[in-house]
Amino acid sequence: MGLIFQFIRKRQLVRFHAAKTVIALGLAALLCNGALARPGAEQAAEQPAAAPPPTAVIHVDASAKGQPFPHFWEQMFGSGRAILSLRQDYRDDLRAVKAITGFDYIRFHGIFDDDVGLYSEDKDGNPVYNFSYVDQIYDGLLANGVRPYVELSFMPPKLAAREVHQAFWYHPVVAPPKSWALWDDLITKFAQHLVARYGIDEVSQWYFEVWNEPNLDFWAGDPKQATYYELYDHTARDLKRVSARIRVGGPSTAQAAWVTSFIQHDVKEDVPVDFISTHVYGDDTAQNVLKTNENISRRDMVCRAVKKVHDEVEASARPQLPIIFSEYNASYMNLPDVTDTIFMGPWMANTIRECDGLVSMMSYWTFSDVFEEQGVIKKPFYGGFGLVAEGGVPKPVFNAYKLLHMLGTQRIPADSDSAIATRAGKKTLEIAVWNYSAPEAAGATKEFTLQIDGWHGARKVLIYRLDAGHGNALTAYDAMGRPASPTQQQYAELKNAAKLGPPEKEKLKRNQITITLPPKALELIEVH
Repeated sequence: MGLIFQFIRKRQLVRFHAAKTVIALGLAALLCNGALARPGAEQAAEQPAAAPPPTAVIHVDASAKGQPFPHFWEQMFGSGRAILSLRQDYRDDLRAVKAITGFDYIRFHGIFDDDVGLYSEDKDGNPVYNFSYVDQIYDGLLANGVRPYVELSFMPPKLAAREVHQAFWYHPVVAPPKSWALWDDLITKFAQHLVARYGIDEVSQWYFEVWNEPNLDFWAGDPKQATYYELYDHTARDLKRVSARIRVGGPSTAQAAWVTSFIQHDVKEDVPVDFISTHVYGDDTAQNVLKTNENISRRDMVCRAVKKVHDEVEASARPQLPIIFSEYNASYMNLPDVTDTIFMGPWMANTIRECDGLVSMMSYWTFSDVFEEQGVIKKPFYGGFGLVAEGGVPKPVFNAYKLLHMLGTQRIPADSDSAIATRAGKKTLEIAVWNYSAPEAAGATKEFTLQIDGWHGARKVLIYRLDAGHGNALTAYDAMGRPASPTQQQYAELKNAAKLGPPEKEKLKRNQITITLPPKALELIEVH
């Protein structure tokens, strides 16, 4: 995804600027001449300070049985295209994110692109395969404890029916194959090689997703849907002929599209499908995703799309199919005020709250700003999608994932849309509380009292904070003048500023604790 979708999706961000005109001199003259009375001037001068924010009480039922709470938001991440995984900084960032989330899968575009070198042809047009970089790519992932979620894309140029490029900086070829027999051979040889190298017991734990966003400009088949279904049919059957244990799915669409039609097609044509995959972003529109004229906020858009797909699968002839959102984020554009900032803490927490129980796995796009869809990165903070900025600097969203990873595996009731309460074992509660406001809004400080009902455990409390002054490297970046190319010393300072710091220690009093959250803050409260 990226800036290019400003054209694809035809979105505009409208920013409103307020201007104030103060007419002071004339009023001052009138006041001095006594022409304008000033009743109550003394009282105005002695107006009391603004009242403190009202306190919202959140009741947490610690005695409730609880519901399973799998960490669906941190099992998979997207990344820059396949060849970038050979870079050292990519692998460094991967290890950093693995350490705070324990994630299992990674997805990227372009395993069939020319820079990976898998497919070529001899002078007679016969396929020539070279798995050298493919092996290095997948070996590198597995060595770091991460399995591939294999997006089968894009078209090897020599296999393409015509020369059609997508607009990314690296210009992938998105045409259908010139020969279905050659495509079948590519998929078969690719799968056979993976099984021979890694074993079917390993490869059967991977996912194979056919293409990327065929409803947009990543697929040049005409008509798009029918030709994509032909691509899917060939690919799924090819993989299953190698081994019935290989998992394959799609349609990998943008804007949560085609799911009902895709399942109907697979059922009608008896085509294998093991999971449903699709994408959505916080600034996708209701017109594109839901086919309505609603005005859905960035806060709610992702999970409205997830609910739509959940309901479509549930109503289909294959209601048990797992649902994977293999791309999502708060924006599909590079917006520094969104993806680089502390806004992402409350946004992520609320997305988890709303999407819980509706989806098997969600893949945040992306884990790192080692990423080149718009070209070589020009500065560390530019609104990139990653958890880690250039130079290995953790962003606030990295720290949000670190805190949200601490949530337990049993969700218990909390009567608030600004909290998630969980149980981690028998003697510990992990509760996330946040103060959401839109990126363009200043927001207001809020006070919350957590009332822990039915709690008979210890009363020790640890409070971890993510806000403008905690775990936010942008404050230090602003202070150093936002250099486009920080020195190594400056990078060290940014990494130090990005640290969350130690938790604050408190105690429950009458099973209560009151916390004050500045705008866009996320806090993780541990009771043990």
